[in-house]
Amino acid sequence: MRKEIEIAGRKIGEGHPVFIIAEMSANHNMDYDRAVEIIHQAKRAGADAVKIQTYTADTITIDSDKPWFQINQGTLWDGTTLHKLYEKAYTPWEWQPKLKEEAEKAGLAFFSAPFDHSAVDFLEEMQVPCYKIASFELNDIPMLRKIAKLGKPILMATGVAYEKDVRLAVETCREEGNDQVILLKCTSAYPAPPSAVNLKMIPAMAETYDCLTGLSDHTMGYQVAVGAAAIGAHVIEKHLTLKRKDGGADAAFSMEPEEFRAMCEGVRIVEQALGRETYELSEKQRREREHSRSLFVTRDIKAGDHFTPENMRSIRPGFGLHTKYFEEILGKRALQDLEMGTPMRFSYVEGMEARKDELGLD
Repeated sequence: MRKEIEIAGRKIGEGHPVFIIAEMSANHNMDYDRAVEIIHQAKRAGADAVKIQTYTADTITIDSDKPWFQINQGTLWDGTTLHKLYEKAYTPWEWQPKLKEEAEKAGLAFFSAPFDHSAVDFLEEMQVPCYKIASFELNDIPMLRKIAKLGKPILMATGVAYEKDVRLAVETCREEGNDQVILLKCTSAYPAPPSAVNLKMIPAMAETYDCLTGLSDHTMGYQVAVGAAAIGAHVIEKHLTLKRKDGGADAAFSMEPEEFRAMCEGVRIVEQALGRETYELSEKQRREREHSRSLFVTRDIKAGDHFTPENMRSIRPGFGLHTKYFEEILGKRALQDLEMGTPMRFSYVEGMEARKDELGLD
């Protein structure tokens, strides 16, 4: 497995920040200035990249009213045809080089999901740093093979893919010598109910396909995305619009800028909290350990008295002997007078005086 993939100078993988993508999709509402503003809002919110889609209605489908081209799967777009939907939703190609320039000036990576071979050629002329494969295109093996040969990172959504589709797509890339694959768990429902997301597939796919994984999220809110970061997602993609009330093909399940910002902040907090696998204590934790339990003299004791549960107890703080010695000390004699509140030491105990102290602090 490639443990690290680089996109536009940003390293993705274990030990690196989650790569957060703002998906513009159709949220520009065919307004170039709005598209530019979405880019700048993505930057302000904390995104690492902006992604668009590269197609026209005629490159993604054909203009037909036949039953196969009607949208009637219980989606936001039911009642129209594929061609009519894409006529309203596509991002004009003449905008795309200018949008890429705007994004890069803002410090964002910029790339796209192509939907046919001409789109791949167009994006190569733009010198995009990577490619996204939409889940509905995951079974377009000729296009996937063409992209894999370019040797760039490929992010692949799995929303409507069977396991055999995912395996074939990964194998196709590797056959072309491209192991820079990132699989994105995706639920193709708009919006997607959290109960249908199955975040556990993120680490499962990483193990099964020996690759980096992430989430392409269509749920409302940021909680699912933050949860994905907590279980190992290296990439998170989320739709961004300016205001949902402005409408548009994807507005209903897109985030507004402040929501996107909250998601980014949540992901970054989780990254800090994940830390590393260690039982070491921080300096602050070591100081706090002083309030842990240990053995103390809890009643005045005279030399020769026996240690009992009444005159020696496990209490806070931790400056006395470790509590594991409690039963071993019980019944033994004290070698000297001891005042209540004295931390226990082996030197006070008959027959144990030569041993090295192990305190509750250790």
